[in-house]
Amino acid sequence: MMRKSAAAVLLALSACTTAPAPVTVLPAPAASAEPPKTMQWLYGSGEAGATSIQAYHAMRDYVRQFALRRPAQSVILAEGSTLDSPRFQQCGNKPLAVVLDVDETALLNLGYEYDEAVKGRSYSQEIWDRWERTGADNVAPVPGAVTALRAIREAGVKVIFNTNRKAENATFTEIAINQSGLGPARHRDTLFLQGDAGSGSAKDARRALIAERYCVIAMAGDQLGDFSDLFNVKTLSVPDRRRAATSGSFASLWGNGWFMLPNPVYGPSVRGSYDDVFPADKRWVDPGTGGAD
Repeated sequence: MMRKSAAAVLLALSACTTAPAPVTVLPAPAASAEPPKTMQWLYGSGEAGATSIQAYHAMRDYVRQFALRRPAQSVILAEGSTLDSPRFQQCGNKPLAVVLDVDETALLNLGYEYDEAVKGRSYSQEIWDRWERTGADNVAPVPGAVTALRAIREAGVKVIFNTNRKAENATFTEIAINQSGLGPARHRDTLFLQGDAGSGSAKDARRALIAERYCVIAMAGDQLGDFSDLFNVKTLSVPDRRRAATSGSFASLWGNGWFMLPNPVYGPSVRGSYDDVFPADKRWVDPGTGGAD
């Protein structure tokens, strides 16, 4: 028997009695049109694919190493931590696990970003909610993720997803992850969603819930908030946020328990004025132009 498509499964789960419409392959826009350069890079370039594979290879090898010699501490921050004084959850005899984000960390949301680029619109929570419910056939696994997660599980380490997709859409998110070869994803077991603990998009409460049951030896994400909500405090300036992530205790974590995936398309990383991005003592103006316009 032919395997049901995810779209058919979703319709059945929604108790829809009408027959599913035939799958329509949408044409690309006119040849002269181009998606944003950030999307060209993340979703189309070999460089982005290679960077993702590199990150997953590094995480796989790190996890294999620590699956053999249990660490005393988790890589999840303990309650009361600050950017200047981080502390980490203790492991004890808890079983080992890794925790990773989903969107642009494990799954590439090709269908959603296509729709956004073609229509020239900005992010919409209403549209994103529809995407969570109907877009399972239009995603792809991030390069390197499937084989790395398989190897991590073979090493006896649990793989847990922690995403800001909504708990009410859990069934649809499970399908998207599982049929992409990244699972098993089971809500509140190996999949934690917005609404499971804490409030809003903050993830620390969910991380704490996971840390109660597991010794988390590695985390992966495409935003700093996938590692700690401390990086998303609204009063933290762009330069201070970068400084916090690249100095002190946190600097030593990258590639050593924390693994970052590329995402120049959206999120709190994509912001900053000229003053934020270009330090005053590092600016150069071509002397042949006679100065900046």
